[in-house]
Amino acid sequence: MSAAARAAAGAAAGLALASAAVTAYWTAGGTALLDTVGGTFQSLAEDRSAPALLLGTGVVAAKLVAAALALALLRPTPRGVRVLALLAGLLLTLWGAANVLLGGAVLTGLLDLGPVADERALRWHVLCWDAWFLVWGAALLVAVRLTSRGSVQRGGAVVPRSTSTGSTSSRRPG
Repeated sequence: MSAAARAAAGAAAGLALASAAVTAYWTAGGTALLDTVGGTFQSLAEDRSAPALLLGTGVVAAKLVAAALALALLRPTPRGVRVLALLAGLLLTLWGAANVLLGGAVLTGLLDLGPVADERALRWHVLCWDAWFLVWGAALLVAVRLTSRGSVQRGGAVVPRSTSTGSTSSRRPG
């Protein structure tokens, strides 16, 4: 497997684990940077109700699964795992890109949706939180591509060997 494939899978896993850690911190009651997410996400984290805690825990679990999918790509994996990693990469990339583009359009005045409720939180989303999803998804997609069967050499190499007569024959490594 190429170093680029390992780096992409490692980056995707690292971004997933860091995102899970931030979400776990907020779910557990932490408040640092919570105001930078704003809106519904901030309200849910501050709510501390059983449904809000359950949702936060579910989001952490989903992010940990995404990290495991990225790491699974470092080994020969079943097709289903690869498809899940591809779908996760697409979802993360599209979510991040859409929010970065729309939020950026609002912040720059290209798109007028009326008054922005929390401009600081929107800036954080465009420059950090949603960009994080975009980069994480892109890294996962690159890892899926670079570790696909067509990109990874698996067996099939012919190794010459000597026979008892001194001539060579070919065999596939086992």
